[in-house]
Amino acid sequence: MSQPEFKNFPKLRKELYIVVFGTETRSGKIFDIVLLWAIVLSVLSVMLESVEEFNARFGNLFAVLEWSFTILFTIEYSLRIVISKRPEKYAFSFLGIIDLLALLPTYLTLITAGGSYLIVIRAIRLLRIFRILKLSRYLREASVLGDALKASRHKIFVFLGAVSTLVMIMGTLMYIIESGESGFTSIPRSIYWAIVTVTTVGYGDIAPQTALGQGFASILMLMGYAIIAVPTGIVTSEIATAERDKQLEESNEKNCDLCGNKVHDYDAEYCKKCGNQI
Repeated sequence: MSQPEFKNFPKLRKELYIVVFGTETRSGKIFDIVLLWAIVLSVLSVMLESVEEFNARFGNLFAVLEWSFTILFTIEYSLRIVISKRPEKYAFSFLGIIDLLALLPTYLTLITAGGSYLIVIRAIRLLRIFRILKLSRYLREASVLGDALKASRHKIFVFLGAVSTLVMIMGTLMYIIESGESGFTSIPRSIYWAIVTVTTVGYGDIAPQTALGQGFASILMLMGYAIIAVPTGIVTSEIATAERDKQLEESNEKNCDLCGNKVHDYDAEYCKKCGNQI
């Protein structure tokens, strides 16, 4: 944020804003790294706590860690609210809501106490896994992936429509070909088999018994490999395009003071035209 935008900010609030929301300064980078590791460790502790043997031996340690992380994230959340120029904008943003969801479960366990509510408490505590979504604020590639998925959404919707039509047709044909003794007792159940087959999962709970049915199943299995490759190619192509656009956008933010060149690699430190530091 530029200097004029801070004219109404107290000095301490301005410095805290640069540390908490910025990544350009050394203190800002340290804050982000510490917070990142705290998120990773908190999610790891939640996972380990769900293992019965670990919970039996280290239950008290997990409880201490949980409250320590909760207090740390509460301070961070409160700090972001206090120092934000528009607190309501942060509070109702995607990351703001995720930050709040990461805090509430631990505090709710203090309110919803009692043996009959143990299942509810356990479900609430599972929401702590939302902390891992806080990692998205540190990933440059997340925006690239988001742009790629957004750009390819129409192609993917068309692809999913085509696949849905295919599995409905194949499921209906298998219902006609196979008898109920083979497990194809209805068209929806036959469509379920077609979806499982075309995705190459193959649970094996339903299988065709006739030669004609097995022939159709073989065709569908081979088609499944091609079907999996289609969305992969679509998204990969869009990711490459989004990455180029991102690099071009970042390179355009760097102007050479000596020759005025605006075309640079996104991670370039020197101008490719004159060699001047940018």
